[in-house]
Amino acid sequence: MPTYDFRCSRCSKKFTLIMTIKQREAGKMKCPKCGANKPEPIFGTFFAKTSRKS
Repeated sequence: MPTYDFRCSRCSKKFTLIMTIKQREAGKMKCPKCGANKPEPIFGTFFAKTSRKS
């Protein structure tokens, strides 16, 4: 499952949520600190893990 990074618009806490794409599109994310409903997405790094050796 993908991980998404957010920053709360109310208390400015940064947090990471693990959710499916369908859950992300539904937009029901809440800040774990203050419970605000509209966190701002933070663009983070991306990596791909493969089973093949280089």
